[in-house]
Amino acid sequence: MKALFIGGTGIISTAIVKRLVEELDWEVWLLNRGNRPEATPEGVHQIVADINDIADVEEKIKDLEFDTVCEFIGFHVEQVERDYNLFKGKTRQYIYISSASAYHKPAASYVITEGTTLANPYWQYSRDKIACEEFLMKKYREEGFPVTIVRPSHTYDERNVPLGVHGKNGYWQVIKRMMEGKPVLIQGDGTSLWTVTFNKDFAVGFTGLMGNRHAIGEAFHITGDETLTWNQIYSTIADALGVTLKPYYVSSQFLADVGDDRGFDFTGSLIGDKSTSVVFDNSKLKKIVPDMTTRIPFNQGVRISLDYIMSHPEYQVEDPEFDEWCDKVIDALEVAKKNIVV
Repeated sequence: MKALFIGGTGIISTAIVKRLVEELDWEVWLLNRGNRPEATPEGVHQIVADINDIADVEEKIKDLEFDTVCEFIGFHVEQVERDYNLFKGKTRQYIYISSASAYHKPAASYVITEGTTLANPYWQYSRDKIACEEFLMKKYREEGFPVTIVRPSHTYDERNVPLGVHGKNGYWQVIKRMMEGKPVLIQGDGTSLWTVTFNKDFAVGFTGLMGNRHAIGEAFHITGDETLTWNQIYSTIADALGVTLKPYYVSSQFLADVGDDRGFDFTGSLIGDKSTSVVFDNSKLKKIVPDMTTRIPFNQGVRISLDYIMSHPEYQVEDPEFDEWCDKVIDALEVAKKNIVV
């Protein structure tokens, strides 16, 4: 079996490529700019190109056909339309990575199935993903273009720690605050439900869809089976660090009101995603990929991540602007409390 990945070196796709090469004996090709050779396993074929340079890509793939083409960096309709024009007639399956954030917000039900309506008025990112899905499914219905839609939720790897509230530089400043004994912001009261999935577990579900005729014309979310509250997520991180968690609870709306103008986009990432309780019903995926299960629960996965991050200083990217902003939010709310007390 022969697969092409557009991208192929991200959080999700790296684990999938490794599983295909090391465990499933696929012939794997990557089409990207070649900027992360260290993330490419031995034996993978590399097409170095900018996917947007259509003439160059057409020339480089003119003699190639694939069982599956996987798109990991398509965020706008023009990009999937480009892929459709490039790969129609050259692949038996086109898998598009969408997002579970596309599911209806606010949620009509906390139990999410693939039949849950797609609608997110809070996040342009999600609306763009919905538009991409609609274009591709139209091509499937009208022309038989062999599309499969995959909707990941919060997937992480050894280079990442999943959080609800963080700055533009990612997770490290929150980890640093925990280690320094400072309070960390948690949206709401920390009791909403969430699912985090280690990328190696995700790869089991994804590879089970590749080359699978039952997946054509269908959409699947791929998540682990473990459902946690945000309090449990943050407490598990603190336990792995060997520190005491000092949570400071702030409403998601307040964070959006005072954070969006600083470029944090909490309207999208919180109100349009992480502040909503969700439990994913994975029964549709498991019917055709029975091996899909949680092999790496969060209490193990976060230790893998923290061990890696602590031994790789390049991932310890500080964010003094976010750190200062957290302190200002906490100070302002403490003053408000005192002003209200009679």
